[in-house]
Amino acid sequence: MILNTAARLILLQSRQTLTKAVAARSVASLAGSSLRSTVRTTSPCRQQFAFKSTAMHPADDTAGRDAYDIARTVEGTDACLKMGLNRLGITGPTKLFSNLTYQELFDHEVANKEGVVAKAEYGDTFTVDTGKFTGRSPLDRWIVLNPGSETAEHMDWNKINQPTTPEVFDELLEKAVAYFNTRETAYVFDGYCGANPETRKKIRFVHEMAWQQHFVTNMFIRPETREEIENFEPDFTVINCCSQVDEDWKRHNLHSDTAVVFNPEKKTAVIFGTWYGGENKKGIFSLMNFWLPLKGHFPMHCSANVGKDGDVCLFFGLSGTGKTTLSADPHRALIGDDEHGWDDHGVFNFEGGCYAKTINLSEKTEPDIYRAIKTDALLENVKILEDGTPDYFDTSKTENGRVSYPIFHIPGYHKPQMAGHPNNIIFLTCDAYGVMPPVARLTPEQAMYHFLSGYTAKVAGTERGVKEPTATFSTCFGAAFMTHHPTRYADLLREKLEKHGSHAYLVNSGWSGGPYGEGKRMSIDTTRACIDAILDGSIHDAEFVKDPIFGFEVPKALHDVGSVLDPKSTWKDPAAYDKMALHLAKLFKENFKNYEGRGTVDYTKFGPQI
Repeated sequence: MILNTAARLILLQSRQTLTKAVAARSVASLAGSSLRSTVRTTSPCRQQFAFKSTAMHPADDTAGRDAYDIARTVEGTDACLKMGLNRLGITGPTKLFSNLTYQELFDHEVANKEGVVAKAEYGDTFTVDTGKFTGRSPLDRWIVLNPGSETAEHMDWNKINQPTTPEVFDELLEKAVAYFNTRETAYVFDGYCGANPETRKKIRFVHEMAWQQHFVTNMFIRPETREEIENFEPDFTVINCCSQVDEDWKRHNLHSDTAVVFNPEKKTAVIFGTWYGGENKKGIFSLMNFWLPLKGHFPMHCSANVGKDGDVCLFFGLSGTGKTTLSADPHRALIGDDEHGWDDHGVFNFEGGCYAKTINLSEKTEPDIYRAIKTDALLENVKILEDGTPDYFDTSKTENGRVSYPIFHIPGYHKPQMAGHPNNIIFLTCDAYGVMPPVARLTPEQAMYHFLSGYTAKVAGTERGVKEPTATFSTCFGAAFMTHHPTRYADLLREKLEKHGSHAYLVNSGWSGGPYGEGKRMSIDTTRACIDAILDGSIHDAEFVKDPIFGFEVPKALHDVGSVLDPKSTWKDPAAYDKMALHLAKLFKENFKNYEGRGTVDYTKFGPQI
């Protein structure tokens, strides 16, 4: 049968018919790899697996792209046999492009007419339009429930981690294989997820188009030698046939004819109907969130940097809280901006690049990201003007315009992509209620509570008739990617804090003196001063006072931080502050009912007391 009874019981969302996915596009087959287009290049050599170094590296643009040179083109009727694709059933293509260099990727993209070349200020940048899907399609992501399997036992089945059956997956895999067997060419990327060789995973991607290989080349960790990809044995393979759709989606009991389906036991995933690059990245991130806890390691949706003395800081936070901006520090080296693991050796980046939003991007507001948009970066769904320049303020296509770029585009990045255990952990929030202090010290138990809560507040001030901020709770600061129950990650964080003595803080980059519309946004200078006090240790010299409702400790004074440390004192009406604080506390408590009685510790009592 297509969907077993157990799976039916936990399929929680309604089915609705979507319009047909993007029509199939054909990608022209290249006669050879001798094409060379004129391109302005600026791009830094990295040594992937050197471990404890904390050196910061200046930009060296030519070295980074030139060091990645392990490309091979496998031709002939036995090409798939030589590459091992025959084990998937793929035997049709007679020309396979494996781990192309950045210049070759650009040449293929141009020759295949997969997009346009944007004249970005710091270098020509290839740009693609991903059709109707300009973001992930969470309702179309599925995980195979194999009865009696490790996945069946440990997966937190819910609206995010939706189950489907082995029978559905087998049909979709057969369809994906049959499609690639009609093609003369395919793009194959072999790389890694995880910078630490002891815990990383070998990942293989099979793609239709050069730009898709370009995306994963940017985002995953690139092998350094040809020997690493000789006889490559992947731990997981993603077959992306985005030009195809699942016409039988109703019979398969899926949400639409778009399908992103992962089978952990078969170590294979298939993607149908969506061209969005992020589906490649976030699917593997979700699997790392499943695999690592089974080994006692902690996966994290956070940014990370390291100081010259090897001190590591983690920044957890939802969109708009400053996670990327605040981790970009001229006095510290960036480890990564989004996805990391914490194992017995310390912190390591999952990725080999960054995937940043471009909405309203300017060199003044986000200089590192703006300058990273140059040759070898890849723009998605960004408006290109008639003169060829990108317009990041035109969001007529989407507000989720993106750029992916290799991490060597960031000056001062941490070359090993690994560092020691964190000294400090910062939970970032943008509190639009004006209640939270700019910085607060958390006990380990309070850290677990705020980690499980994952709080920030969105402002809907531009929407007609909406005057109140809206609380947003995203558990573990990344609910969409958590595959175990959230309390499993909280237990792992607690164990790490207890073992390594890391300090935890809450930093609010939101409003002071009143809620949004009345108060003022914290200045970036104030927020950075709080971060600096944490990083240089001077915060430990401060005198603290306990918040009567939330229970965390707030410093009475910090260098370069004024009276905003006491949020109540910044309000004109103290009684109005008390009322708003009580309102926010109730929202926290209501949200935390999801986690009562789960995990090894019930952290409910470490939240607000009302």
